[in-house]
Amino acid sequence: MHATRPLLKATDFPAIRRKTLDTLQVNLGYKCNQSCLHCHVGASPHRTEMMDDATIEKVLAVLARQNIQTLDLTGGAPELHSGFRSLVVRARALGVRVIDRCNLTILSEPGQAGLAEFLAAHQVEITASLPCYSPANVDRQRGDGVFERSIAGLQQLNALGYAQASRPELVLNLVYNPQGPTLPPPQAQLQADYKRELLAHFGIRFNHLFALTNMPVQRFGSTLVSKGQWATYMQLLRSAHRPENLDTVMCRTLVSVDWQGHLYDCDFNQMLGMAAPESGPRAARIEDLLDQDVAGRPIAIADHCYGCTAGQGSSCGGALGEASPPLAQPT
Repeated sequence: MHATRPLLKATDFPAIRRKTLDTLQVNLGYKCNQSCLHCHVGASPHRTEMMDDATIEKVLAVLARQNIQTLDLTGGAPELHSGFRSLVVRARALGVRVIDRCNLTILSEPGQAGLAEFLAAHQVEITASLPCYSPANVDRQRGDGVFERSIAGLQQLNALGYAQASRPELVLNLVYNPQGPTLPPPQAQLQADYKRELLAHFGIRFNHLFALTNMPVQRFGSTLVSKGQWATYMQLLRSAHRPENLDTVMCRTLVSVDWQGHLYDCDFNQMLGMAAPESGPRAARIEDLLDQDVAGRPIAIADHCYGCTAGQGSSCGGALGEASPPLAQPT
């Protein structure tokens, strides 16, 4: 795999600083039951990195001490972590909104019996990847048979009450990534297309669609280099930069925690190994948040940051101008 960090270090991206922290995005490990082309983590079934129990305890301590509103669980497939369900239960008991970044096929994976029912029982908000409503496009990006299993997973979630008017606390959002080195289309129109097609052909309902820009890191970035598309794609991101998106980029209010407990300004910086600028003589760790306020601190930047400010903007909650507020509140 081609290293992309050296290609991103020289940048004229504007300096930005943190606001009040409201989201802890925790990567429980890089193991996944899939190996997708667009994955910025480089996750696969062969990865072995997983967060240990002691670090999970520190995550829970920070949630309680800092009154953080949202725990955003990601991976890999976060559900493959043996402590996933216990972490969810304990975070919900603290009144924390929990998001599970779910690839949908995990719901039918051996050893995951009852997972969908567990998520519904604890009112976990699901953000699920479905890069297209076309079987051929999904399988091309994520592997043969993935579309069929994803549709079955969505139907299972709908049957449990997700995205149904009768159960507003069960939120189901979908994520779109472009198939190649292009910017995503306008999110609102794409959401309307998804809702029409998925309902008409499969009877599926969901709450929101998040249109995300592919970031030039890890597997996707390496593919750009291999195909000679790196320079063109980076020019696309830079030329589409919109300064008004700077105020709402996700790194202003989110901290990313890797499987070892190290802190980063976002998940992409985590994959690039870019520590926060004021991390001191050692890399910042999750326990540092027990008695530190990160508001006002500078954010580590490089050229990939243009991926978040290009066009309509991109974040873990979709287009910046259209990012959807949470529908589910802890009860």
